[in-house]
Amino acid sequence: MSIAARRPWLEHYPKEVPPSLDYPDIPLPRFLEDAARDYPRRVATIFFGARRTYAQIRDEARRLAVALGRLGVRPGDRVALILPNCPQAVAAHYGALLAGAVVVWVNPLYTVREMVHQLNDSGARVAVALDLVHPRLAEARPQTGLETVVYTSIRDRLPFPLNRLYPLKEKLPEIPYGRGTLRYDELWRAVRPEEAERSLPGESLGRDDLALLQYTGGTTGVAKGVMLTHGNLVANTLQTEAWLYRFKRGEGVTLGVLPFFHVYGLTTVLHYAVRQAATIVLIPRFDVKAMVDAIERYRPQIFPGAPTMYVAINRFPGIEKRDLSSIDACISGSAPLPLEVQSEFERLTGGRLVEGYGLSEASPVTHCNPLWGERRPGSIGLPWPDTDARLVHPDTDEEVGPGEVGELCVRGPQVMKGYWNRPDETAMVLKDGWLRTGDLATMDPDGYFRIVDRKKDVIIAGGFNVYPREVEEVLYQLPAVEEAVVFGVPDPYRGETVKAVIKLKPGHALTAEEVERHCRAQLTGYKVPRIIEFREELPKSAVGKILRRVLVEEARRQAGLGEAGRAAPEEPGPPSSGEERRTS
Repeated sequence: MSIAARRPWLEHYPKEVPPSLDYPDIPLPRFLEDAARDYPRRVATIFFGARRTYAQIRDEARRLAVALGRLGVRPGDRVALILPNCPQAVAAHYGALLAGAVVVWVNPLYTVREMVHQLNDSGARVAVALDLVHPRLAEARPQTGLETVVYTSIRDRLPFPLNRLYPLKEKLPEIPYGRGTLRYDELWRAVRPEEAERSLPGESLGRDDLALLQYTGGTTGVAKGVMLTHGNLVANTLQTEAWLYRFKRGEGVTLGVLPFFHVYGLTTVLHYAVRQAATIVLIPRFDVKAMVDAIERYRPQIFPGAPTMYVAINRFPGIEKRDLSSIDACISGSAPLPLEVQSEFERLTGGRLVEGYGLSEASPVTHCNPLWGERRPGSIGLPWPDTDARLVHPDTDEEVGPGEVGELCVRGPQVMKGYWNRPDETAMVLKDGWLRTGDLATMDPDGYFRIVDRKKDVIIAGGFNVYPREVEEVLYQLPAVEEAVVFGVPDPYRGETVKAVIKLKPGHALTAEEVERHCRAQLTGYKVPRIIEFREELPKSAVGKILRRVLVEEARRQAGLGEAGRAAPEEPGPPSSGEERRTS
């Protein structure tokens, strides 16, 4: 009998979490409609002190949907959102969906090249963008099919006097408004409220209709659009709700620092909070002081994040004197969660911080440790309700048993429809509903899964497999290490050799010799890093995930090998501190 058929993880579910859920055949915006109907005066968003209710967000979203229709947006058309976390982003997301459009979130920090690729690949004709993006978007626009760009500004939703001070802090670009370049607030406010109460195209969509193109490097290489349906996103939202069973609808407050342009933030912050009619404290960029201040002032109970966010709070100056006691539940994703970080954050807050797992192709969450049940540090926990998981040998596709390493495959209602306009790549990762994640993992007899490493990140040194995560866990045992990343670099003798790049905690010192000595005591010889480098910063994505591939590509360029067909890095790597040590 297969692992998936046995589902040993169900025996370890908290009694409050059912193994299976009911998933209504509704469009995603129904959650906003329900929240506005049941809790119209409930605060939906707090943005630097400015509050907007669910009734206000719904009104703006519906009027925007009508306005988009007047611009020619029809069901199935793609609308790009190039926005940070702000109230307009919430309304624009649901407004585009209510218009029947497919949302394409674009990172507002993207370069011109990255914007051009994503806008052209998706075929977006309309974009809603932050005014600060204008210089890059104006350069990109002639190379795309964009017909209309609608600009909005952070200051439009700031309270007085911040809205007056904002232009003094940020140099606002001059935007030539006119035909094809419009002002966001003028656009939706031109629609009378009663016009927006008529039936909208997006209200008749169902579970199989496309809702989102989420761009990702995915499991196979270049950035491509993951096709997520209304059913996928509704399902993952309800799965999140089931896992966070202690929270009551209409009462919670969520810290919204994970960006909505990343599907992790979109589902666990925005969609979940709207489903719960919860208040979202919006933070437009990763700013640890803003996060700590917001926790003290607005008392959020839920804080989805990435390990780097929890690290930043743990080491924030004077954190022992700050009141973080409102924090109750945190799910950490995007990168491994070191035990030291988990323990220290829980000591500071009194809440629970657990590690989960997901990928864009699964909306994104598939696994998580129980928040109020048995968790196992170092594991990604248990598959979520209605989610099957199995491990297969990377070469033979034969299923492997508990304790053996295999590629993690998942199946469930949150798994994508496929890659946009890439049927061949879809066929490589989707078969009979099973998604090949590209991650190597093990499962213990109780159904707790542990990620070993990315299949493509495995280092083959002298014929031996080295899993970077195993080496990184040993490095994190050193008290001076704040962040570490391990990867393979070309070696004329071994084929590849192990390199470690380390960021130290402030005020701490460590030498390459000490690192090597520690690793040799914990690891077999071929796993010990032969190259050890210290840096002041490591390259990270928008959600704080360390970008291993940026460092890999840098190493390949230094070796004169080029990028070997890999996608270009999302952002440049930071400069080295200059200390690199090779060991024999």
